[in-house]
Amino acid sequence: MIDTFVRSTTRRLLLTLLLLVAAGAIAASRPQVPDDAAALIARIEAPQVPNRQGFDGLSLQELMQRLHVPAVSVAVVRDFQIHWAKAYGVADVDSGRPADVNTCFQAASISKPVTALAAMRLVQDRRLDLDTDVNTVLKSWRVPDSDLTRGHPVTPRALFSHTSGADDGFGFPGYEPGVPLPTLVQILNGEAPSNVGKVLFARPPFQAYKYSGGGITIMQLLLTELTGRPFAEFMQATVLGPLGMTGSSYVQPPTPVLALRAARAHNGQGRATGVPWHVYPEQAAAGLWTTPGDLARFIIEIQTAVRGPAGRILDQASAREMVAPVGVGPFSVGLTVEKRGEGWYFMHGGSNWGFRADFIGHLRKGYGVAVMTNADSGSGVIAELEARVAAAYSWDSLDKPIR
Repeated sequence: MIDTFVRSTTRRLLLTLLLLVAAGAIAASRPQVPDDAAALIARIEAPQVPNRQGFDGLSLQELMQRLHVPAVSVAVVRDFQIHWAKAYGVADVDSGRPADVNTCFQAASISKPVTALAAMRLVQDRRLDLDTDVNTVLKSWRVPDSDLTRGHPVTPRALFSHTSGADDGFGFPGYEPGVPLPTLVQILNGEAPSNVGKVLFARPPFQAYKYSGGGITIMQLLLTELTGRPFAEFMQATVLGPLGMTGSSYVQPPTPVLALRAARAHNGQGRATGVPWHVYPEQAAAGLWTTPGDLARFIIEIQTAVRGPAGRILDQASAREMVAPVGVGPFSVGLTVEKRGEGWYFMHGGSNWGFRADFIGHLRKGYGVAVMTNADSGSGVIAELEARVAAAYSWDSLDKPIR
């Protein structure tokens, strides 16, 4: 009799616990929308008034259909906090699985500034110098000695700002799941099974700007050899964990747990690709899986640290060093920094096979937005969403000089 009662009670408790866990999971996947955001969201989602042509006459859903984008996910930052986050559409057109705020996307080249933040923490801790010769740290590969580097060595600052003289211009195509992956040294040397060419240097550091995924891959090798840790583990401990980026990972290929909530890649017509996504051993340059909410946390870290006295990872001096333009090209340490209207903004975009993403944050005023999509045609939706957010929130990118 007692055993029967105990078993019955235990079953009821377990059922209650499972229901609570399920309810929590459902609640976590719902749009994160405070009451004061509803009108702003409605304005962003609706056809724009006045209609200044372009895509203004389309609702967000109509825009996604016009551009063949199955899913878009967005997080808006206001006053140094996430104001709201919401996802639209489907993560996978074949299964019809809906996208939600926990759906993760490939960040593509947005992996680079997140990597730069980790490197800046090492600089802050005096374990790395932004202006040191990378060959003094690298062990298994070296920047070739030549007349180009005799006057000024290749440095982390030059690599993160794409002014090192690296001439590869990569963009990485990635690899289908299950195929052999190259090592970092094989990638840098252009050796099989790498699917890109050798990283070559064509000009002295800081002479000119040319975007270089290969240069960031050099930094990935440097960071792993300097710290003695696998890159994904290093990034988890240094950035993703401290910032609470719980939906993010640099693990490539993604873990089975992450794969369950990952968006699938789609082509420019919004059709599912032959494999769900590509794999990127070039983790620092292209390997981050994340959500707009987590990218918003990255934006807030930069903004909070620049404001001072410190963020969770960087102090004010380190953050200001990170956002300072190097003087050649549009980059600081890992970030594009530019004036828009009457404000200064930091930003970065990303383009992987079947994914597009972008974020922008104000350097001073604590606002910004991150947008991610699962289609090759996602850039148009991203640009339109960013413009609508800027208008709805009266960003100073739309302001004119005071007269």
